Amino acid sequence: MTEHTVKAFDDELSELRGLVAQMGGLAEQAITGAIEALRRHDLEGAASVAAGDKKIDALENEIERLAIRLIALRAPLADDLREVVAALKIAGVLERVGDHAKNIARRVAIIEDHGEIEPLSVLPAMAGMASDMLHDVLDAFAARDAAVAVEICERDKAVDDFYNSIFRALVTFMMENPKSITQAAHLLFVAKNLERIGDQATNVAEMVYYAATGSHMGERERGESPLTD
Repeated sequence: MTEHTVKAFDDELSELRGLVAQMGGLAEQAITGAIEALRRHDLEGAASVAAGDKKIDALENEIERLAIRLIALRAPLADDLREVVAALKIAGVLERVGDHAKNIARRVAIIEDHGEIEPLSVLPAMAGMASDMLHDVLDAFAARDAAVAVEICERDKAVDDFYNSIFRALVTFMMENPKSITQAAHLLFVAKNLERIGDQATNVAEMVYYAATGSHMGERERGESPLTD
């Protein structure tokens, strides 16, 4: 490759990284905005989160076009090829994160009288954990940091534990307050969407690990118990 071609490739690869970072930032904002709208029962804020999902979708399309162009015209090899493919896959994961945030936002209007539902007060903490995982794993992608990718997978257990705790609390609440079953069920769906965001962050972590090392993450590195089959 000539010096000019190499520089053009480096510029396009940097652009791809920037688009992934931008998409990730929008996804993080969507999570925070959806939970804040839920906490405040802010219908306008919820509508803004739902409408903003179109920007995330548009960035996914832009990343896809650029990644395909890079592969077709630049024929990257080894580390560079893995990074381009990882960026393409990560964009798909971030699009799903945006959908999870939109799903939460759409329930804000339905969950009207939530003042007495105690589990609602801990949902922002769970959302913060999931959002931090996403933020950190995108930083790991930018730095090609396999060690952080492994650590992100280990952190997913805390999000799962949070979800299980909220699930039990909401089931108990529904049993004790039958009139609130519908709204509590919607809060349960909110918690499930947050749990799925944590799962999506671990999916990105596995892609980061592969892009950085050329190897797939093993079961133990995903945070599995030594006793797990």
